[in-house]
Amino acid sequence: MATATTKGNKPRGLTRLFFRMPIWLYRLRLGWLLGHRFVMLQHTGRKSGLPRYTVVEVVRYNPKTDAMIIASGWGEKSDWFRNIQKTPHVQLYLGRRRWPAESHRLPVSEATQELKDYARRHPTAFANLSKMMIGDILEANDVDCRRLAEVVPLVKLVYDQKQGNAKLSETEA
Repeated sequence: MATATTKGNKPRGLTRLFFRMPIWLYRLRLGWLLGHRFVMLQHTGRKSGLPRYTVVEVVRYNPKTDAMIIASGWGEKSDWFRNIQKTPHVQLYLGRRRWPAESHRLPVSEATQELKDYARRHPTAFANLSKMMIGDILEANDVDCRRLAEVVPLVKLVYDQKQGNAKLSETEA
């Protein structure tokens, strides 16, 4: 994998506060206002071991299987991305629902195809993401999408049957 640096810096101060506002919507049980374009991810801190929360944009969602693809908009330096690399078991909050999931980073080849599809469905969001991460507005072609996939990790989240069954047995006891 290419080692590319991102143009965007991690948010600080008021910008960080603004980006964390959707978490409060979920905590107030108003996550449904964000629709299926955003998901709140509960993950485990890699150093503290404590629960951490972040809201990320959904690249693609399959409502039949509850599988989804998400992007790390701040690249590999995102705390949530680094946390799920260490502990891939997460909880997802989408709308009014919550379920356990397992996270897997997509290889660059798969991420390239997902980004091409995303660029076709959401051209403005794709342009903004590429401008922030690369410094250029990219096209929805193989070369440009691969360039972006090399700096923006994509993660697939799938329903975690093992965690789901454990939660069910805890509530049945």
